[in-house]
Amino acid sequence: MENNIPSIQLLPTLIANQIAAGEVVERPASVVKELLENSLDAKADYIEIEIEQGGIALIRVRDNGFGIRNTELSVALNRHSTSKIRDLDDLEHINSLGFRGEALASIASISRLILSSHFHDEERGYCIRLHNINTSLTPEPVAHPIGTTVEIRDLFYNVPARRKFLRTDKTEFNHINETVKRLSLSRFDVGFKLTHNRKSLMTLKAALTEEEQLQRVTMLCGSEFIEHVLKIDRDSGEIKLSGWITQPTYSRSQPDMQYFFVNGRIVRDKLISHAIRQAYEDVLYSGRHPSYVLYLKINPTEIDVNVHPNKNEVRFIQTGLVHGFLVATLQDYLATTSPINPDDSQSQDLPSEAYPEPYFNKHPNFSSIHPSPSTSQIHETTQFYQALKPDLSGNEFDNKMETTQDVEPIPPLGYALAQLHGIYILAENATGLVLVDMHAAHERITYEKLKTAWQLQEANGQTLLIPITMTVSETEAEQAEQYLELFEQLGFEISRAGPEALTVRQVPTLLIDSDIVKLVGDVLADLSQFGTSSRLQEHELEILATSACHNSVRANRHLTVSEMNGLLRDMEVTERSNQCNHGRPTWVQLNLKELDNLFLRGR
Repeated sequence: MENNIPSIQLLPTLIANQIAAGEVVERPASVVKELLENSLDAKADYIEIEIEQGGIALIRVRDNGFGIRNTELSVALNRHSTSKIRDLDDLEHINSLGFRGEALASIASISRLILSSHFHDEERGYCIRLHNINTSLTPEPVAHPIGTTVEIRDLFYNVPARRKFLRTDKTEFNHINETVKRLSLSRFDVGFKLTHNRKSLMTLKAALTEEEQLQRVTMLCGSEFIEHVLKIDRDSGEIKLSGWITQPTYSRSQPDMQYFFVNGRIVRDKLISHAIRQAYEDVLYSGRHPSYVLYLKINPTEIDVNVHPNKNEVRFIQTGLVHGFLVATLQDYLATTSPINPDDSQSQDLPSEAYPEPYFNKHPNFSSIHPSPSTSQIHETTQFYQALKPDLSGNEFDNKMETTQDVEPIPPLGYALAQLHGIYILAENATGLVLVDMHAAHERITYEKLKTAWQLQEANGQTLLIPITMTVSETEAEQAEQYLELFEQLGFEISRAGPEALTVRQVPTLLIDSDIVKLVGDVLADLSQFGTSSRLQEHELEILATSACHNSVRANRHLTVSEMNGLLRDMEVTERSNQCNHGRPTWVQLNLKELDNLFLRGR
């Protein structure tokens, strides 16, 4: 029986490399990513990528980096060979994109590879052609400019089981195109050229100025993305966040335009995704996804990039700090999505006293309902505008907006003209016509007021007549004890009732009718994964949002001119008032040129 037990032995080099390739090289795009990262680490500022048949027939990456010494070409093709780390201390301060030293060896084991390089201090270039396991690794002289070229042919030619899982050439090239797109967004200082089947598809020059960077982002993400972006730039000392996020009114059905870079490395991280979703939670339409290109800079000692061979995942040491910083920063910038926006040229340099006190601050509820406009109301409209501008009368009333510009600034949303079908407010501003969804606008105003009132109060708790005992795991019970202070701040009184049991004696007043057991369980799950939780706040906001919806003006509610103007003024001073708390836009602008086009004026 003992003779049938296999002995322990070292795997052959080729087999070991192919096993590693199974983790590193998933498809042709994976090869392109590894080669491009090596080029960027070599300080290249121009990289050419040539692809044939979706990367199956050919992948050639040529850069103008500092190159590889001819004595190190063969070493570079061995596993665990790298110039980027030397000891354990280097592993804890990784600033390069690559560091494992597995990519070239893994790729060479499943393809026919030619590695050519001219080191910047040497007179000539050298080349190694590796077509099979028996090929010599002796470099031979070759004509080559300073830099490195890696040519990969017949990918997976000796691993048919992997090759049969590849998709069509078009699909594989799309993945390659996305890989190049991500890396070109991470390094504006580098030029890229991508060709497929000898056809040039992407040519990007180095983008050194902000204008050039925006041009690159426009080319890669589309002009519509740029038209709806908010520029982010926040530095806390320990962490810095910069880049662009889209306004809530611009969203996508899929999370396919989300690029997040940590110290220049593209990552997909649950903590980051959770923080961004939380920041957008009450401004984005249900089922929609925001778009963003964001760059997070943090001390390399505060993250671990050695999580997975593909290096797309990271771990943060201070998860709560990173999560809280992202949420707070993005929420602050999203709060500026209102008619009075620092980036809005219409509202720059306008003194606050130019706008009257918001009407709804004085009149939170409308006191009357008018089934239809009456003659007195029509007369009131004229009287109202004449009261606003006592120097205007007769024919001068028709030119009130022109004259107004010389008297005082026109508010961003202008002045109300009429109400359409009891649903929309029509207003005139300096640009043209403004259309306002009065229910959506009032819903946001009411919601923000409720949030402010709730946040100003200390967490009010209500003692339960009958305490709730809930069964949890021992780990969750220990975690609840660890975060008792946090639960108290949220209005809970929780104690441990046993090794696997918790007792809830007090809950926040707003959540008295909620499923407390489920909420506490969800909070503990979040604390375990992210070190923080927003479940209770999210549930409270849902309740406040429902209350705001029910207490906002409804369709077919005819408003007086003063009420309509009061709503416009409230919108101008309310955060996030460009959309309701369901993510729908609250107003749109039609400028004079757009209106002229509707009537073919000027043609």
